[in-house]
Amino acid sequence: MIEQLLRLYGYVVLLVIIVISLYGIIRGPSLIKKLIALTILGDTANALIIFLGFRFGEQYPPVLPTLKPTAADIAWFTSVAVDPVPQCLVITAIVINMAITMFLAFLIIQVYRLYGTTMVKRITRLRG
Repeated sequence: MIEQLLRLYGYVVLLVIIVISLYGIIRGPSLIKKLIALTILGDTANALIIFLGFRFGEQYPPVLPTLKPTAADIAWFTSVAVDPVPQCLVITAIVINMAITMFLAFLIIQVYRLYGTTMVKRITRLRG
């Protein structure tokens, strides 16, 4: 019972952080604040994927313990082994998130050099 409540609590907290970061992306007055909210959104999505792939209880690495497994060994292995696919997806997503963040930071620096501000309303007024 407590374990299920902790799982639910984790999902709720992650979803609340996703909603807050989406609000920051949509309603943030500054491009820098929007970039920070986007970074938080990416990190929270990665944490959610890891949390979905996590197996509670006793955990084993994704390696079969014998060279010639029987059907019972395979059934046991699939019931207790951690799935490595979410971990691989998260590692890839972290690299992509970092590259996108650096690119957007570069664009924000260029916008600041051209317009002297990172406030979205001022930039739209200056641009026309």
